[in-house]
Amino acid sequence: MSHPLIAAADSALRTLFAPHRSATPPPSPLAPTPALSEEDKALSGALMRVNHVGEVCAQALYSAQALAARLSRAPDREALARQLEAAGQEETDHLAWTEDRLRELGSRPSLLNPLWYAGAFGIGLAAGLAGRRVSLGFVVETERQVEAHLESHMDRLPAQDHDSRAIVRQMAIDEARHASEALRSGGVALPAPVQGVMRAAAKVMTTVAHRI
Repeated sequence: MSHPLIAAADSALRTLFAPHRSATPPPSPLAPTPALSEEDKALSGALMRVNHVGEVCAQALYSAQALAARLSRAPDREALARQLEAAGQEETDHLAWTEDRLRELGSRPSLLNPLWYAGAFGIGLAAGLAGRRVSLGFVVETERQVEAHLESHMDRLPAQDHDSRAIVRQMAIDEARHASEALRSGGVALPAPVQGVMRAAAKVMTTVAHRI
């Protein structure tokens, strides 16, 4: 097994610079997506770029929390690290789906992805070092906020962009499941001020990533 720090560095490089393939095919749309207007393609591209950034951050968060778990002295550290890595692996599907959809829309990922990854990794590491219950509680709160964010995108995506809507719908379902699993595993509710800071940081990220 590679050293945890080397594994974390490898995960970062793969997330930021390697092409991604999903283990699960993208969800099937309710109907074929017709040719979109340039305006609709631009809107869908901007929203899917934001979602792609969210998945880049998810990779960073789970990688950092798994690293913190392995560096701890907790007796269940390996089991927790594997649980976090498994959730991160499922998020890789989302990363690949959004990446492919961006390409289909003639759009691109955020130019600031290395910055988003670094920031999310630092936050995830801090959460992980706070202990198992806080780390899992951070997963719960993060996934709940992401789920709400994705639901808001369902209201903003062009109605006829069935492909993007199918991806976002499935992502929201998966995020809700990750939150439930973390809660059942012992995650604790984070203090309201911490939740507020998380929402504010997410707002900055989504606003900037929408354009850059």
